[in-house]
Amino acid sequence: MQQAITLTQPAPGKSCGGCTLCCKVLKITALSKPHGTWCAHCQPGVGCRVYDDRPEECRTFLCGWLVNSQLGPEWKPDKSRLIITNAADGSGLAIRCDPGYPNAWRKEPYHSQILQWAKAAKPQDGPIVVAVGNRLTVIGPEGEFPLGEFNDGDQIFRKFSGDRLVGVRVVRASE
Repeated sequence: MQQAITLTQPAPGKSCGGCTLCCKVLKITALSKPHGTWCAHCQPGVGCRVYDDRPEECRTFLCGWLVNSQLGPEWKPDKSRLIITNAADGSGLAIRCDPGYPNAWRKEPYHSQILQWAKAAKPQDGPIVVAVGNRLTVIGPEGEFPLGEFNDGDQIFRKFSGDRLVGVRVVRASE
């Protein structure tokens, strides 16, 4: 995949509306809110009760559905139960799944699209990661590589045989 592009405006015709899923699945450091729990300031389905005073990381966040005009209404997070973001290193995608629907990413049309993204990302070495809470799975054309719990400071290392992904492991920050 090419270097990540940060978009600062929703695509034409798209808005959050009543979608508040980012307030559940994303970690918000400024509020000490972990992945997968509702923000104390969120009124699900309505919005942020401290919108004017929300942290900078909330102010600047736009999900992949909101900025990508190619993703149809079925990808809107309150329908798909998925939030698409750039991967932490900017070279791939992270698909954050609502922990209340941990298999949402395995349903269609999402699963086949995620596999297509993995194939498209391979030549650019861009990882596709699915996260449910702090549990990660790396997706490659070769298959799924569940990593289990992933914490701040942990790193993902992928092992290749030629250009084929044959293994993925986590090196813990504590190691």
